[in-house]
Amino acid sequence: MSLIGGIRPPIAVLSVLLLSLAGITALVLGRVDNAGVPKAVLTSQQHFAEDGAIALRASIDESVTDLTRSAALFSAGQPVTGDAVLDKLGSTYQKWTGTAVVEIRTGKLVAARGETVPLTSVNTATLGDEGGLAPRMVRLKNGETRLLSLALLSWPGKPQLLLVASSNLTFPGISIGQFRSIAVADRDGAILSSDGIPEPEQVRTSTDRKEIKLSRKQLEAFAEFAARKARQDPRSSKEPGMGGYQGVSGSTVGGRVLSDRSVAGYATLAAPSPGETTTASGLGLSVVAMVKVSEDPTRAHSLVFGLLAGAALLVVGSIAVAVLLGTVQRPLIRLFLESRRLTRGDLTRPVTVPGYGEAHRVGHALERLRRQLLGESAEDTGPAARPRGLRKVGTRALLVGCAVLLLAWSVPLMLLINRADSTAVVPQQLVSDQRERTDTLSDRVRRALNEGSADLDSVGSLIGNRTEPEAMAKVLERTLDENRRYRSLYVVDSSGEILAREGKEPKLIRSHRVSDTAIRLLGHGGKQPVVVANTEIPGRDGAQLVGEFRVEFFNALLTRPGMGVVRLVDDHEKVIAGNTGFLAFQSLPDDHLKDLVAASAQRLGKKARANGVLYRDNGVRIAAAAPFAGSGPAEALGWSVVSWQPAGRLDIPQYDAQNRTVLAGLLGSAAAVACLGWLHIVVARPLRSLAGRSEALAGGDRKTVLFPQHHDEVGAVTRSLELIRQQLHDQRRQSPRRTQPQASAPQQYTRN
Repeated sequence: MSLIGGIRPPIAVLSVLLLSLAGITALVLGRVDNAGVPKAVLTSQQHFAEDGAIALRASIDESVTDLTRSAALFSAGQPVTGDAVLDKLGSTYQKWTGTAVVEIRTGKLVAARGETVPLTSVNTATLGDEGGLAPRMVRLKNGETRLLSLALLSWPGKPQLLLVASSNLTFPGISIGQFRSIAVADRDGAILSSDGIPEPEQVRTSTDRKEIKLSRKQLEAFAEFAARKARQDPRSSKEPGMGGYQGVSGSTVGGRVLSDRSVAGYATLAAPSPGETTTASGLGLSVVAMVKVSEDPTRAHSLVFGLLAGAALLVVGSIAVAVLLGTVQRPLIRLFLESRRLTRGDLTRPVTVPGYGEAHRVGHALERLRRQLLGESAEDTGPAARPRGLRKVGTRALLVGCAVLLLAWSVPLMLLINRADSTAVVPQQLVSDQRERTDTLSDRVRRALNEGSADLDSVGSLIGNRTEPEAMAKVLERTLDENRRYRSLYVVDSSGEILAREGKEPKLIRSHRVSDTAIRLLGHGGKQPVVVANTEIPGRDGAQLVGEFRVEFFNALLTRPGMGVVRLVDDHEKVIAGNTGFLAFQSLPDDHLKDLVAASAQRLGKKARANGVLYRDNGVRIAAAAPFAGSGPAEALGWSVVSWQPAGRLDIPQYDAQNRTVLAGLLGSAAAVACLGWLHIVVARPLRSLAGRSEALAGGDRKTVLFPQHHDEVGAVTRSLELIRQQLHDQRRQSPRRTQPQASAPQQYTRN
């Protein structure tokens, strides 16, 4: 018999699948979840740490790039004093704790601003070596760590100067909430900077001081754990198929801090694209985000449900398999044996006729053929069988009945049982994380706009009134190469005429190119929003440097895993950018989100604050909105970042149980449909056709040749019927022809 055909393989496969599914159902649906901390909370902490690592990496790389570019622009112009360089840097950027200019040949301090820069850690004799100007971390006497960025100031005929900028390793614009702490750790797991844990002298009670001590100890343990994990390959640090963050990242559960459980996420500083290396990613830093969550000991699933579901499937599956064995497989095998007996010439015993459906018709036809082989005519053997009552139930009806029986177990699991409806418990920590991550994204976009405007201010002031258009083009080309946030950079005069341009064709018409507003949003009603930054070039009679931002730049900033749909909206709740497909200036999808954005924009005290909400109408959903809050020209735009995602996509116990239940139902349905459909194709349809052909043969059709379609039981019966047809045909040819007797002529009597 064929391995893929016949009656036995589908029933055997169905039996194995149902038995396996029953075991899986009993184990999986009855799995007890006593972890206390949902996996969704752990994943959220991992994403939070990744956000912090991205922000810190971008801040460090941006700081080094700004210092290097500013030094190059200063070197390309007329010689200026060290004080002028530091004053200009201080007025344009507010990102360094201290700056200094040192004469390289003598080591003399030329100028200094802000915090004292630890210049003793800079060896000017090795600046010409490979990597001599690379940033470096320096630990101060008070235990704090500073990152030193270096750049050269060179003018013909002037002593070469070294520009040094010192910055701390703090997170720019990271919203950590009330119960979270975040830290930066080096390769050895030592904490370089931290935020979120107060100092012992800031609290009053001994209980609070004990909690602070335990929290610091737990954070140090997490930092050491993250440092060990950071040594592995990023590709092996995640589960297969996860993708996402390019560096090493993950989450872990710590010990108890008083009545709460400590959980943490960690992430190494990594380049945004695979195979790349940036200044920050080469420092060997890791970010650790720790939060204390309340455990829910009642969040457990009983073993009874899984055992009952598995037992029910065993009962239902046993009935279905028994029906298939008793009413489909055994009658068909009996027909196969009876047909083989007839072809061997054993005609003494009557054919055992099955009781139902097509098998009954084929068995009755075989009995008629047996009698015909013994010499009876087709008319004498009687008419074809016409089953009545239950005997009319065919193979297809039996398969449908088995399918209904199996689906009666599967469909309730898919649609009715273990449904996580509006009563699902969504941890408050997830709502807080959605709010804080949205606030972080909002600050990240705002800082990116401010950085872009500051870059234009720096470039515009250095162009001055003596730079020729050809030199302008070179400066613009270099700026465009170093800053991928712009799609086009160009210098215009007071009338809007372009004097020099780099990048793509400007989208602004001439009358809109000159403006007193630092950052503008244009393009309303068009297919794409146009975000433009302007800065005046001193000494050029109203000439301005204009930069048009790329929409893809904002889309990339908003693309973070685990946040669902993210949108950047203007002050009228119209969409400007997003992490998924959108139409420019379209409205938010529902009034709840619009109200959330409007409520977040209301000032509470000095500034507006981010809000997070859990909606339970039309499905459980987490949403958050965060307006631009902070300094810089971008704040005046009034933009907000809003995000939302259905709770069903999160790894919450109730939804996890629902998903496992639905999966069990889907597997049961798939097994039933696949195996019973297999039976219908290889058995039911050929058997129905065979019944008609066998009855035709028994009725006297000796001309139709019977060809088997498959090498299985039905095909074997077909071959036997073909042999019987040939025997009957030969028997008919060998029997003497019967001639009709001639009518005798009427006897004539003659008279004598």
